[in-house]
Amino acid sequence: MPEFGLDLDLIIHDAMLVLIAFALALPIGWERGHGRHSVGFRTLPIVAMAACGFALIIAANAPGSAEAQARVLQGVITGIGFIGGGAILKQGRNVKGLVTAASIWNAGAIGVAVGFGRTNIAVVLSLINLISLSVLTYLNTQDEDGDGEGKD
Repeated sequence: MPEFGLDLDLIIHDAMLVLIAFALALPIGWERGHGRHSVGFRTLPIVAMAACGFALIIAANAPGSAEAQARVLQGVITGIGFIGGGAILKQGRNVKGLVTAASIWNAGAIGVAVGFGRTNIAVVLSLINLISLSVLTYLNTQDEDGDGEGKD
């Protein structure tokens, strides 16, 4: 019988890490996906999950190679930047979607952190992103002319 290299313990371990990355990005995606923001609920957790997957792959296949890990990380950062760029819209003199694009980039960092075994960093990134979205959004809407648009 052919050997497929499937290790149930490793599958469960990796699945748990991917789910952690997904779960840490989900509240950020929910915040970006409701109300006036249309991007995020599905996008951000999937970005985190995919970035985690790339980190897990390189960590398993080149565990001691900082150069290989750096190349993969560079590709993930570039790719996520491209996705985030799609969230940015220019409407006349206004630019919309920068916060969502930054949150997409952060979701990628969350996924990579989990994939490289630095879940503590992923938790901090998730919490600070959520706090920033709630507190700074509130402060941003406290503008001088009272139109609720803020300065973003």
